[in-house]
Amino acid sequence: MSSGIKLLVSDVDGTLVDKEKKVTPATVDAVKRLKAAGLGFTIISARPRSGMMPIAELLGIDEPMGAFNGGIVFKRDGTVIEHHMIDVDVVRGAMEIVGDAPVDTWFFADDVWYASTDQGGHVGSERKASAQDPVIVSDFSDLLAKADKVTFVSDDEELLRDLHAKVAAKFDTQATIVQSQTYYLDITPVAGNKGSGIEELADAFGISLTQTAAIGDQANDIAMLKRAGLAIAMGNAPQNVRDVVHQITSANDADGVAHAIDTFTLTGDTARQSWLP
Repeated sequence: MSSGIKLLVSDVDGTLVDKEKKVTPATVDAVKRLKAAGLGFTIISARPRSGMMPIAELLGIDEPMGAFNGGIVFKRDGTVIEHHMIDVDVVRGAMEIVGDAPVDTWFFADDVWYASTDQGGHVGSERKASAQDPVIVSDFSDLLAKADKVTFVSDDEELLRDLHAKVAAKFDTQATIVQSQTYYLDITPVAGNKGSGIEELADAFGISLTQTAAIGDQANDIAMLKRAGLAIAMGNAPQNVRDVVHQITSANDADGVAHAIDTFTLTGDTARQSWLP
């Protein structure tokens, strides 16, 4: 294979799964072809481990994976290779900044999803993504010191952008603060970013970053796309993600990962291409 790619690291939501949060048969088959050709395949996601395990089972991923954007690097058999938590001062400070703003609050700790409410338009989607129901709490005090991820949820894009700016202004060097979707403001550990995550995963595979391909669709994928030897954006990715990649495939609802595997990683084609009409 002329490109020299030996490992593909895939984002999950908006990338590997379709809008129903399912891995399509075409993608399952493409991953099998990739592995049959001797290439490695793994996943990294803002999801908790519970939400990644069904995909790992379906695709037979026994190699290291990255949950919480790489905050936890683990294997399907339960082995934890790396585990970073958010600094408690960052969690407390972010909660104070958000204050009584009209957002829902989700805490992920000990692989449990704690939430301020089980209502809202994104709860159903998170149930699928996390493969669990939320535990409703009114006080997060006992969770501040053991948070793997804190997410503030709102469909008010301007409000969330403002909160993002305020939290990042104070804690940008002490945590990873990104919007994984326009309606999610995620806080993860400093090492819980996909740039560090792809480095840890490539190292676990014993493969250099120059021989590693990455595929994603959102702003929180940019850090890993910039580090990969071959960077691929989904057709549903916004312009700021497309601007940093070598290739563009089709959308997640059009088997974009399968197209990328067959067109870019297995053929070794390095010319910039797009599956977009």
